[in-house]
Amino acid sequence: MAGKTLGNAPTLSVFDFDGTLTRHDSFIPFLRFAFGRRRFTRKMLHLVFPTLRCLRRKLTRDELKEVLIHTFMKDIDERWVKEKADAYCRKYFKKLMRPKGLLAVAAELNTGATVTLCSASPEIVLRPFADQLGINLISTQLEVIDGKLTGKISGNNCRCAQKVARLEQVYGPLENYHLRAWGDTRGDYELLSAAQDPHWCHFHSSSAPKKSPLNKIKT
Repeated sequence: MAGKTLGNAPTLSVFDFDGTLTRHDSFIPFLRFAFGRRRFTRKMLHLVFPTLRCLRRKLTRDELKEVLIHTFMKDIDERWVKEKADAYCRKYFKKLMRPKGLLAVAAELNTGATVTLCSASPEIVLRPFADQLGINLISTQLEVIDGKLTGKISGNNCRCAQKVARLEQVYGPLENYHLRAWGDTRGDYELLSAAQDPHWCHFHSSSAPKKSPLNKIKT
């Protein structure tokens, strides 16, 4: 349920990334771009059985993501991933981003709001996009030791309740802000619930199916 804010509270505007500001997921296409089609396909074969287990609810979505990250990122040089992320952003930024989403981010910045992405995708991949947008970034962090990724998540996957927890770690109690939030999946529900001004699938086409949770949110 959306919390109460103080009078004249500063605005905190929070955007989910994948599917909300983008036309589709960004992480799997990044992996294909970074590793090349042949290497990507070979590594994805290791995900077949874990994916089936997830579909059968023998593996959680977060656990499946851990398998994905371990499969692709274990013992990979951090600098190499950052370079690939920069190149991916330069090549696909315009194709990936929803124009209405870009306008909304710019509008929030123009109002003087504090604007941040809050995403389950890895920080190392999204950093160039956040920098291009000129906004802050809170997202899933990958463990790095001696300049190499270990294939493990550092902390928790930044989705569901973790989005609210991570925001409060950075900005303090959300009740101190007028919180505006944009999301499009179950992983954004807690974030939308915490917002005084929630937006569900706001940049999607009007013909897109929208099974909105907003009717459950009391403002």
